[in-house]
Amino acid sequence: MPNIELAKPRDFGEIINDTFTFTRQNFKPLLKYFFIFCGIFMLATAATSVLNQINMVRSVNNFNPNSFDADRRFGPLALFTPTYFLNLLFLLLEYIAISVTVLCYITLYKQKQNNIPTSEEMWGYFKFYFLKILGSSILITLVVVVGFFLCIVPGIYLYPIMSLVIVIMVIENTSFGYAFNQSFRLIKDNWWVTFGVFVVMGIIIGVAGMIVTIPAALINVFNLVLHIKNGTTISVGAAIATTVLTEIGHIFHILTIVSSALIYFNLTESKEGTNLLERMNQFGTNAPDGNITPEEY
Repeated sequence: MPNIELAKPRDFGEIINDTFTFTRQNFKPLLKYFFIFCGIFMLATAATSVLNQINMVRSVNNFNPNSFDADRRFGPLALFTPTYFLNLLFLLLEYIAISVTVLCYITLYKQKQNNIPTSEEMWGYFKFYFLKILGSSILITLVVVVGFFLCIVPGIYLYPIMSLVIVIMVIENTSFGYAFNQSFRLIKDNWWVTFGVFVVMGIIIGVAGMIVTIPAALINVFNLVLHIKNGTTISVGAAIATTVLTEIGHIFHILTIVSSALIYFNLTESKEGTNLLERMNQFGTNAPDGNITPEEY
């Protein structure tokens, strides 16, 4: 099967299908760069997650509402430990790393005319965009959260729009302000299709993630049954197994980013035909390959 063309108009079904097609065609290099650029954040998230799970269960076991011991009485507050917030921080950095990695790959892949980018090219793009996208993602999260607090509906409306902001920032190499306005402009009259793709991909990825974490749930249930007389508990082995399987499930986030990029290409091509304009501008200007011998007549 030939490599799919990224920049072209697509309907709802084509976006979903091409998301899986592109990911399948580029799975090995995507997975390689996924672990290279996101691995350190995955390890940090996993380590703090294991510690957080153990601390959480210990706090629940020690909680006694009838005790006047302050440490026990306010046991639930002990859940919000420095490890808990550190785990949230590393989880955020991990998701940002995944998003930046996949978007940089797609951007370079398109620039190189469907050729796989090198590690050096990927690293150059990754380090340029990581902090930029991190700051922008915090602003985007605040906007969406405020929207959900305003009777939920504004948050639902803003979610697909905000999801394209970082896509535009990387692919077009532009500022947050421009990407913010561009996202609203592109989604105008196309909100339902965009929202529908995110809902369907969310369901698919959610189900896939649940399937991956089923063994982790079974491990925890089995561990609970074994120690039911001693109260809720968790072993280090169970915590590690749960965390590893959860981290494996984060690989499916690649699909979300790929679908977001295809939504962007669909909207830009449908409204602006940028790929067609690029081809027209390049027509007759490409220098011939120096290794090709001119034809003689």
